[in-house]
Amino acid sequence: MDGTLVDSEKLWDISLNKLYEFHGATMSRQTRTALVGASAEETMVTVYTELGLDHDPAAIAGSIQWLHDHTADLFDGGLPWCPGAREMLEALVSEAVPMALVTNTQRELAERALNSIGRHYFTVTVCGDEVPSGKPAPDPYLRAAELLGLEPGDCLAIEDSVTGSTAAERAGCAVLVVPNDVPVPGSERRRHAESLAGLDAAALRRVYREIDREARDRTA
Repeated sequence: MDGTLVDSEKLWDISLNKLYEFHGATMSRQTRTALVGASAEETMVTVYTELGLDHDPAAIAGSIQWLHDHTADLFDGGLPWCPGAREMLEALVSEAVPMALVTNTQRELAERALNSIGRHYFTVTVCGDEVPSGKPAPDPYLRAAELLGLEPGDCLAIEDSVTGSTAAERAGCAVLVVPNDVPVPGSERRRHAESLAGLDAAALRRVYREIDREARDRTA
């Protein structure tokens, strides 16, 4: 969701910078890069570490809630689509392609985002607080495939971050990477695109078949 379909990472930046300002600090570029695609818990542990704050579970939980509440208010103002994202979803829906939204964002906030994006695009949605471990663990993608009634290896994941791409790959999915702000390295199970513009069902199937064919050739 964040950074792949909608350019909400910049809204997260606003909230994170407000949190740092409260503590009289400035977030480093290195930390912001590390937070792309991270779960709420991973994000706040990283933030607390940089700020030199005690990792008190209650304090971390409170900061997570504040961050989500502040970001939710920003989400309610509308989320800007990433180039080609809405058109791609419309093309897939027109061909009745099953789709899962797989995000590390917690359900409460994801629902606020879906008010802007539109729930009707997705067959199922999986959020970071609904699985044992969020991305980069494979759990969110394994759960999504299960809900779709598919094997992970039959799925193409579309991701913008190292964290998300790693999760999808560990689950066994083929991965199309469309980097947002942070470069994502390649691998045998990944292909890259500059944006989602012009990607319809046929184009995505070609990407999947290429990855799948090469994987089969390596094991033959």
